[in-house]
Amino acid sequence: MKVNEFIVLEHFVVSRYTMAILPYFVNGDVYAKVIEEDGEYIIKQTPIDIIKHSCDYYGSSFQGRKEGTKAVIGITHKAPIAIEPANEIYVFPTASPRDSRCVWLSHMHVYRYEPAKHERTVVYFRNGKNVCLDVSYKSFVNQLYRTAQLRTKLSERMEARERKLQYIFRMQQEKQI
Repeated sequence: MKVNEFIVLEHFVVSRYTMAILPYFVNGDVYAKVIEEDGEYIIKQTPIDIIKHSCDYYGSSFQGRKEGTKAVIGITHKAPIAIEPANEIYVFPTASPRDSRCVWLSHMHVYRYEPAKHERTVVYFRNGKNVCLDVSYKSFVNQLYRTAQLRTKLSERMEARERKLQYIFRMQQEKQI
């Protein structure tokens, strides 16, 4: 099925190729418009339902990911979500996730951004696409930086754990020699 020349899907899982998930209003229903590196799709789910389903798909709940964000960086309001840290899938909301106008952006795809008229922000993605969002520049930058902080701290923890495992492995190898 197609709506306004978009392919319509029943369900969707966020991947490394997902750049943005925007609300898409059709006859009073809230669907999602997903912007991927290779195209755009309409999904018969709300943006928050896609985020929740994606967390479940990668083995955690949305609530668990929110609690993880709180534990790592202390953020509870408009928290960035580490959908799948091993594949660097981090997303952040532009408003409260309960707000039907909330847009979710993939941190890895944001290339640059600039303020626009009427408290809006234009976001440019790495592949040249862009979107103009109903979020102030200051709020957008705050959300972007929070997500960067979450990515950095989780990455540091994963690297520290890997170093520790390598150290233990080397120590065991030396004992055997």
